[in-house]
Amino acid sequence: MKKLLFVIFVFVGILNAKDYNYYTTDVAPVNNDLYKKECASCHFAYQPGLLPSSSWQHIMDNLENHYGSDASLDENDARKILAYLLENSSEKSNYKRSIKITNSLQNGVVYTSLTQIPYLQKKHRKIPKHLIEQKEVGSLARCTACHKQADKGIYNDEDVYIPNYGRMND
Repeated sequence: MKKLLFVIFVFVGILNAKDYNYYTTDVAPVNNDLYKKECASCHFAYQPGLLPSSSWQHIMDNLENHYGSDASLDENDARKILAYLLENSSEKSNYKRSIKITNSLQNGVVYTSLTQIPYLQKKHRKIPKHLIEQKEVGSLARCTACHKQADKGIYNDEDVYIPNYGRMND
């Protein structure tokens, strides 16, 4: 009986460890080294769960004009990164922010930027424009300027610290 209880205890512990990120993060953290290498060399490696697959497809199809820069990739690398992004896009994720992002989207609309996502616009609507446009932030696309644990997929309100302002009280 003691052995059975021990086995059950270990099994439950393993299950909980496996799901730890699911319960502590808002979107799945980036876990693809090629994506990190190629994309994070210029900007924050946005988690795939922040955008729907149609947005990722559009972004990857237009790397030669990636927000004013040529971010073209080797065809094989581009194909691998696109597969990762599509497999982990917002509509394929069970993380809470990804679900809210997907539920906010209008059918048939291709969102070409995080700043166009209705859910993200709603979450940031109370932030005064001058705080977003200040040099320390720049735009809503610079997640890490205020979300101090964004790289881990954590975007909860308690971890927001706006430069030259402090914490936002919602």
